[in-house]
Amino acid sequence: MAFTLRQLQYFVAVAEQGSVTRAAQNLSISQSSVTEAIKELEGDLGVELFDRHPRGLSITHNGHQFLRHATKILATVSDARNAFSETQENTGGTLNIGVTSLVAGYVLSDLLARYRRACPGVEVSAIEDNGSYLEHLLIGGELDVAVMVISNLRDRLALQAEILETSPYRLWLPMGHPLVSADIISVADIAREPLIMLTVDEIEENTGKLLSALGARPHVAFRTRSVEAVRSLVATGAGVALLPDLVYRPWSLEGDRIESRDVSGALPVVQVGMVWRKGSSLPQSARDFVGIAEALRSGRGR
Repeated sequence: MAFTLRQLQYFVAVAEQGSVTRAAQNLSISQSSVTEAIKELEGDLGVELFDRHPRGLSITHNGHQFLRHATKILATVSDARNAFSETQENTGGTLNIGVTSLVAGYVLSDLLARYRRACPGVEVSAIEDNGSYLEHLLIGGELDVAVMVISNLRDRLALQAEILETSPYRLWLPMGHPLVSADIISVADIAREPLIMLTVDEIEENTGKLLSALGARPHVAFRTRSVEAVRSLVATGAGVALLPDLVYRPWSLEGDRIESRDVSGALPVVQVGMVWRKGSSLPQSARDFVGIAEALRSGRGR
C-alpha cells in the first residue's frame, strides 16, 4: 500500500514536535491515529522512522532523510492547490524583505520559495541584519516587510507584527550524556554544565537572564554565531546548549547524534513573525507575501 498525504502530514508533525502527544494536540486528532499512521508509513517504507524509548521517541537517521522528502512533497501539493489562487495573478513589482540571522535558514527559505513560485514576476530583494536595524529600515520605509524574531520587538507602537511560529527552548545534549536518561532536568542541572552559547538575536541574552534569575552563573565554554558550530560542539561533547526548538536538528554536519530534552520550569519562548510599519499601505507584492506566510502557518497548524 502506498503512503498517503495524511501519513506524511502526521509524520512531519511528529518529527517537528518531537512527540506524538504534542503532534496530536496540534493536529486536533487522537494520539492513536497518529501512532497508527506512523506505523503504516514505516511498514510501507520498510524502515524505522523513529526510535521508541521510555521518554517518548526520537527521529532516526532514515527518518531525518525522509523528512526532507516529505516536507518537499507536502509543499508541492500545497503549491498545486494554490495554483489558481489570487496570488497567481501577480504581474510584477518589487518586494524588499528583511530577515534576522536566526530565522534566515529556518523560516525564510521555504517561505521565499513558495512566494517565488506564486509570484514569479516580482523582483525580490532581501537583507539579513539584526532586529534593531531591521526595525529602523521598516520604520523608514526602506523595507516592505521583515521576517524576524519578534519576542523582543522594540518599537511596538510603530510596527505591526504577526506571529508565524512559536518555539520553546530545549536542551541539546550529546549521546551518552548523563542528563539524556534523567527523568527531570532542571535549570540548576544545566548551570553545572559547560554551555555552548549562540550569540545571535536575543538568544544569548535570554539564556543568560534565565540562568541568572535562578542564581546560576553559566559556565560558557564557547560563543559562536553559527548554529552548525553549536551542533558540532554539542555532538562531540564540548558542552550543552539551550536553544529554541526551531533550529534543532538531530544530526551534526559530521553525522553525530544530538539529543534534545525538555527542561522543567518556565523557560522563555522565541516568537518568529512578520513585521511591517503600522499604518502603511502595503504594496500588492507585500500583501501577497503576508498571505502566503499566513497560509503556510495555517498548514502547519492543521
